Amino acid sequence: MTIAPDRKERATIERADAGLRSAGHRSTAAAPATATAAATAPASAPVARATRAERTTPAADNPYEGRGLAGLRAWVAEVAALTTPDSIHWCTGSTAENYELTRQAVADGSLLQLNPEWRPNSYLARSAASDVARVEARTFICSADEADAGPTNNWREPSALRAELEGVLAGSMRGRTLYVVPFSLGPVGGPLSLIGVQLTDSPYAVLSMGIMTRTGDRVLDQIAAGTPWVRTLHSLGAPLEEGQSDVAWPCNDDKYIAHFPDTREVISYGSGYGGNALLAKKCVALRIASVIGRDEGWLAEHMLLIRITSPEGNRYHVAAAFPSACGKTNLAMLRSSRPGWRVETLGDDITWMKPGADGRLWAINPEAGFFGVAPGTGEATNRTAVETLWGNTIFTNVALRDDGDVWWEGLTETPPAHLVDWRGEHWTPDAGRPAAHPNSRFTVSASQCPTLAEGWDEPVALDAIVFGGRRATNVPLVTEASDWANGVFFGATISSEKTAAAEGTVGELRRDPFAMLPFCGYNMADYWAHWLRVGRTLSPAGTPKIFQVNWFRKGEDGSFLWPGFGENMRVLEWMVRRIERSVPAAQSPLGLVPAPGDLNVDGLDVAPDALAELFAVDRESWLAEAQLTEDFFDTFGTRVPAALRAELAALRYRLRQAE
Repeated sequence: MTIAPDRKERATIERADAGLRSAGHRSTAAAPATATAAATAPASAPVARATRAERTTPAADNPYEGRGLAGLRAWVAEVAALTTPDSIHWCTGSTAENYELTRQAVADGSLLQLNPEWRPNSYLARSAASDVARVEARTFICSADEADAGPTNNWREPSALRAELEGVLAGSMRGRTLYVVPFSLGPVGGPLSLIGVQLTDSPYAVLSMGIMTRTGDRVLDQIAAGTPWVRTLHSLGAPLEEGQSDVAWPCNDDKYIAHFPDTREVISYGSGYGGNALLAKKCVALRIASVIGRDEGWLAEHMLLIRITSPEGNRYHVAAAFPSACGKTNLAMLRSSRPGWRVETLGDDITWMKPGADGRLWAINPEAGFFGVAPGTGEATNRTAVETLWGNTIFTNVALRDDGDVWWEGLTETPPAHLVDWRGEHWTPDAGRPAAHPNSRFTVSASQCPTLAEGWDEPVALDAIVFGGRRATNVPLVTEASDWANGVFFGATISSEKTAAAEGTVGELRRDPFAMLPFCGYNMADYWAHWLRVGRTLSPAGTPKIFQVNWFRKGEDGSFLWPGFGENMRVLEWMVRRIERSVPAAQSPLGLVPAPGDLNVDGLDVAPDALAELFAVDRESWLAEAQLTEDFFDTFGTRVPAALRAELAALRYRLRQAE
């Protein structure tokens, strides 16, 4: 059973361990920290509990944890007795296993092999029309205390929902195979990694988990050694009677995605799609991990992670949170428009951040792949993503070309003359409906990304954190927070406009604090307080700068004032110069903004009045928005941290003092 890590993985783990211990590491340094620097590192402030990797005793509320493989086998046997599968398969994560699962999926019609000349080793899945996205109304946080879930989560009493789930799970895997999928988020054994096991009756989920996480025997070795692990159970809810034919996409109209944060457990029933079925992704890496992070003093965030290299050769690491449709993936894979500047991808969706002994905030992308939205991804918007999808990809709910390749809206400017759409029906450009589902997806290994940074799966020390929304009004192109608390206020007030704004007003705001509203596993106000606590563990010199950006501000004619895409590098360039303290900043009521002439717009078709509008602050409109923010805070009652109430009061004061 035991498989020793290979040389590269051992080196990765050793470097990461050294980095988290070292105070001398600087993101701008070419050489590693010395032993002397590590020895003199100032210790960070104590946190609530030890990390899961450091705990040696099992959690009292998990009867399986700490019992090694015996505990895992007991849980598998208990689930099998309830769900009654025909067989049990323990996944090894091997190439041969992947090949056999794929071959069987093609044979039974659940995967369609694409033309290998265009997309080698790539496949198309078409889901049921009732199973195409996350089902937030059926996503539950089952904390013991309802107040711990907060007003933005759907809460269910744990024991009552367990009884309900036991009823629907009984016999739910009849006629199917129960797959045991050990997985690691982060490199197996890494200092910021977390392991778990998913039990599922979906081969599609097994194949996708093999792309998105590290799976197989080496994770079992960790469990055997006593490392704590997260339990996740997934059933399609589609049992088969003897002799009954299966369908290409089995699922159930009755769906549950239930999280039990107190026992570090997820149970999903009825859906085979996306985050409903790939439980390591949003369910564990965000909802459960956010609770673990709260308890242990670190942060699990819905953030991209990039490396920026300046013309001088200095490296900087930036994490950024954006709600959906706000340019997150485009920034993660940005191709710089600025000579000498380079952006490299570390992660496109999830970032875990932990204070180090050196007083800095260390970060890693725990995922091994990309699970991206296909529509809107094209040569003009994200050439890097298109090049990543050259092969070895599972596509879901995109359209099929006549030559056996795939297509979706935005891939090319002109659609093909004929397609088979995501429902399997004939489609032409005059069909009056999308060829690909708006939430159609691609699942692909991160290793195929042409802009992937060297050492991308090792922890890096953060230099900056960025928040952004989609705002046609009010929010400037870029603003720097005055300190950590002000930056937390930026994150807590992220919003996008749902409707077009009337003159002099803001549109209806869709609030998405930290881009975590659907993914925080506990009370959002407590989450804000946790961010403030984490900031207090960082040294003044090691605290990342925090910025807010808005690529989407519009002029009076309704056109975008900023060109966006690769030109966003100009904003990143200003951020880096601020990190280096090589350029000044100007004061505005909202925070620090570029001083005149310091945002490089040479060669851009941005008129001076448009540039001024990008940073304009309308006092009355902002005072109205401050009231909307207060109303939003009030939904959380007395749990809102006093520091954020003080930030709101200070904003109002600065606005009233402004000329």
